[in-house]
Amino acid sequence: MNKLARFALGAGVLAYRTLSRQTDYTFRNRVVLITGGSRGLGLVMARELVDEGAKVAIIARNSAEVARAEQDLRERGGDILAITGDVRTREDAQGAVDKAIAHFGRLDVLINAAGVIQTGPLEHMQVEDFDEALAVHLYGPLYTMLAAIPHMRQRGDGRIVNIASIGGKIAVPHLVPYCTSKFALVGLSDGMRAEFAKDGIKVTTVCPGLMRTGSHYNSLFKGQHEREFTWFSIIDSLPISSIGAERAARQILSACQRGDPELVISMQAKFLARVAPVLPGVTAAAMALFNRLLPEPTSAEGDELRTGWESQSALAPSLLTRLSDKATVENNGLQGHAPPV
Repeated sequence: MNKLARFALGAGVLAYRTLSRQTDYTFRNRVVLITGGSRGLGLVMARELVDEGAKVAIIARNSAEVARAEQDLRERGGDILAITGDVRTREDAQGAVDKAIAHFGRLDVLINAAGVIQTGPLEHMQVEDFDEALAVHLYGPLYTMLAAIPHMRQRGDGRIVNIASIGGKIAVPHLVPYCTSKFALVGLSDGMRAEFAKDGIKVTTVCPGLMRTGSHYNSLFKGQHEREFTWFSIIDSLPISSIGAERAARQILSACQRGDPELVISMQAKFLARVAPVLPGVTAAAMALFNRLLPEPTSAEGDELRTGWESQSALAPSLLTRLSDKATVENNGLQGHAPPV
């Protein structure tokens, strides 16, 4: 290829990227539906959207949690529709989209943020753990997208944001059901983007690294559950290994406004995403080494799922987990428990 051809190709790519991104897209008066919007990252994004003048619908399973989130958002001046439902079932996912459209008159943005984390050795994971992860991370987004896309296609415009994970690009030991389902979500999201671009629908796949959302206490643990909770809580809290939920939320919403196809959040996650495809052998060796440092499998009792609330230890909560513990309190993650001390 000669220099002129290379220049033309480069100019074409640049022009496409420029035209395909809308930097003037605002959320004011937009209608946004957020799954998993009652706590954690979903709630943080809902707050940001309310502050920007959006009309926000949230859906989550826990009715008390949904009510607290609704009050939180209304106190910020938000025009809110709060829905108790389970996007793992197609009826509830369709119902959430239908209710948002009926209440606000349209749906502009769909953000799939509902999530579940199961941590522990693969020896203790069962098929049901994979089923649960796939139900939340794959079928939940699939059901809401199938419900929302006909409306967006009819209007010739729409934004969809799917919150995947760096674990959807690189499999992490002791998080295999989670990573399996996030890999599936990345593929689904990328496929939806390609298929529905012709209809004016922009789909953004978000792959964050660790975020201080406060979700660690409501995550699930197997094996030596106290030790599993300890290592997970510490690396989820330290600034060197994680990013604040508010900062992550702003990056996600900015990517949605621009219509970016993908967003990888945190320097650590970006590094891993770039290195893994180039040095797969090194990545595999590093993950195998990391696995050796994690708690070993235990007896049959380790097959039982325990929440973070049931798995506290001398180091979690502690000064090492302070930032994530604070996020749990701030982002509606207590679920009736006393604040961690």
